[in-house]
Amino acid sequence: MKFQIGDKVILLHSEEEGEIIDFINDKMLMVEVNGVQFPVYADQVDFPYFKRFTENKVFPDKKHRILLEEIRQEKNKPRQGVPNGVSLLFFPIFDKDVFDDEVVDHFKLYLTNQTGDDLTFTYHLRFMGEKDFDLRNAIGPWNEFYLHDVSLDQLNDSPRFEFDFMLKEKDHTKASHFEAVLKLKPKHLFQRISETLQKNEAHFSYLLYNNYPSKNVDDFAEFEGLKVIPTSKQIKGESITARTVVDLHVEKLTDQWQGMDSLSILDLQLKVFDKYYELALVHQLPQFIVVHGVGKGVLRDEIHELLRHRKEVRYFVNQYHPSFGYGATEIYFQYR
Repeated sequence: MKFQIGDKVILLHSEEEGEIIDFINDKMLMVEVNGVQFPVYADQVDFPYFKRFTENKVFPDKKHRILLEEIRQEKNKPRQGVPNGVSLLFFPIFDKDVFDDEVVDHFKLYLTNQTGDDLTFTYHLRFMGEKDFDLRNAIGPWNEFYLHDVSLDQLNDSPRFEFDFMLKEKDHTKASHFEAVLKLKPKHLFQRISETLQKNEAHFSYLLYNNYPSKNVDDFAEFEGLKVIPTSKQIKGESITARTVVDLHVEKLTDQWQGMDSLSILDLQLKVFDKYYELALVHQLPQFIVVHGVGKGVLRDEIHELLRHRKEVRYFVNQYHPSFGYGATEIYFQYR
C-alpha cells in the first residue's frame, strides 16, 4: 500500500484534507478530517501535492491568470444522499494466526447517521448483562462517528448495544427521545462475518431505526413500511392499547421484506416481538400469543430461548391452536 499512518491526504469526492490514522484492511483507511474520524476506501483518497500538481489549471485570459484552487471555496457542506436511517457499523480488523492465515481479530464500531437530523446520543454496551462501555456524544446529519473497538472474543458474551437518541434542536412534534437496542447472538454474528468476507465487503451493519418518531405514538408508528414499536419509557407516559396477539410474519411488518436477507428479517421479527412483549408487561396482560409460523422453526426457537430466561413468564406452550395451527406460542405471565 502506498500510504502510511500519518500521511496527509485529500478526499477526492469532497476536496477535504485529512490525515491517515489507521488501516482497517487492504482496501479501507481510517482518516481524520477537522477532528472527525471515519473510514474511506483507499482509492478515494490521494496525496494533496500529487493532486495539485496534476490538476493545477489556469484561465487562458492573461488578465485572470491565477490558479483555480486559489479561488476561495464555499464552506464544505455535509455529504447528503437518500435517507437511509441510523445504523451501527462493524468493520472487521484482521490479524495473522499461528498458521499465517488472516483471521478477524476485532471490530471497529461506527454509528452512521444517514438522515437530516442532528442528534445527541447515549450509548451503553453490555456483556452478559454487565455494563462494559458508556459514551455520550453527538452525531451530525449525514455523518459517521467512531465509537470504540470490540474484540471478537467479547462478542461471544451476549453483547447488548443500547442507544438513546435525542434531537439536538427540540421539536414539539417529535418524541423527546428514542431508544434502540441491538442484541446479537454469536451464531448470527459469525454468519454476518462469513457473508461479508464472501462478498469481499469492508463492513456489515445493523439498522437501528429508519426515521426519528413523532411525539404521539399510537399502538405503533409506521415509517417507510417499517413498523416501529414504542419503548417502555414512551409507553408509560401515554395511553396505548397492548395487543394480546402479534403476528411476526415479515410481510405483516414491512413492505420492503423482499429486499431483506434472512438475518435482517429475523432481527426485525425479534425487535417487534420484544416491543410487544414490553407492552404486554406494562399493561399486565395475563396471556400473550405470538404468531411465528411453522417453517424451519428458527424464529420459534429464538423466541422460546428468550422466554426460558424471563422470570415474569409463568409458562409457555406451542400446541395446536384453532386459528394458527402449530404456528403460534401462547405465553402466560405471573406478576408479583
